[in-house]
Parts: sequence; C-alpha cells; structure tokens
Amino acid sequence: MRSPPVDTEDKDLPLRDDIRLLGRILGDTVREQSGEAVFDIVERIRQSSVRFRRDEDIAARRELAETLNSTPPGEPLQIIRAFSFFSHVANIAEDQHHIRRTRAHALTASAPREGTMADALSRPARPVSRHGACSRAIRYWRARSATASRISTRSTICRSSC
Repeated sequence: MRSPPVDTEDKDLPLRDDIRLLGRILGDTVREQSGEAVFDIVERIRQSSVRFRRDEDIAARRELAETLNSTPPGEPLQIIRAFSFFSHVANIAEDQHHIRRTRAHALTASAPREGTMADALSRPARPVSRHGACSRAIRYWRARSATASRISTRSTICRSSC
C-alpha cells in the first residue's frame, strides 16, 4: 500500500528556501569580491534568462543578447564563475534536500517512494524464465541494497560531522 502523495509545493519549499538563501549569499559575495558592476550584469542576465524561459518573452531574449554582447573585456570570466558557483551551491542544496526527504521517509516508516530501488525491490518478483532469473536478480539486489543502505548512512553521518 502506497502512502498518499505529498503536495510538491510543500515538500520542495525547504529546497527553494535553501537555494534562495544561498543565492543571496553568493550575490553578496560577488558584489563584495567583483564589484557592483559585475553583480548588476549577473542579475540582468539572470532576470532576462528567467523571463525568456518562463514567459517566452522575445524582448527578454533581445535584452539578454544585448547584455551578453556588450559585456566589457575581463568580466565574462567573473560572470561565468558566478553562474558556475550558483550551480554548485544549488546542487549542494539539492543533495541536502534529498537527504532531508530520505530521513523524513525513514522516520515515518512510510512505504518506499515510487521510482526508488526500494520501491522496485518491494514489488513481487516475476520470473522471466523457467529458471527464475528475475527472482535471483532481485534477491541479489536486495542483499546489495542492504549493504548500500549501510554505506549511504555512514557517508551521510561522515558528511554531516565533517
């Protein structure tokens, strides 16, 4: 029996909050290290990109192209670094969110989440041949996933204590 679906809005709110916080901190760092001019260009590129992608805004595309084409020499590297660092901190936030969600599921002892290995292994095995190759494979992966779970728990503990 599966647990009722959790509203995506509720479960991803902490992730969005973390990304916003890290983005603000990164923005402050860019402003401090590279100056207000670089920060303004990064923000203009970011906002134009979002409007173009979200709304298919042609004016935003033109603004984005104009901003990119008029970037002074020497600043593209700083701008690329800012977006690269944002990508890294967003990935870290996603990793932490995944750990947070996994921990929440473990604490509530809920049914395995759809799409996880635990979900696939909890389903009844159906042999694909008369020799039961599929059943043997599932038994093998169940044994391996128990080991992987212990390893994952240890790496999470190590990561959180470092």
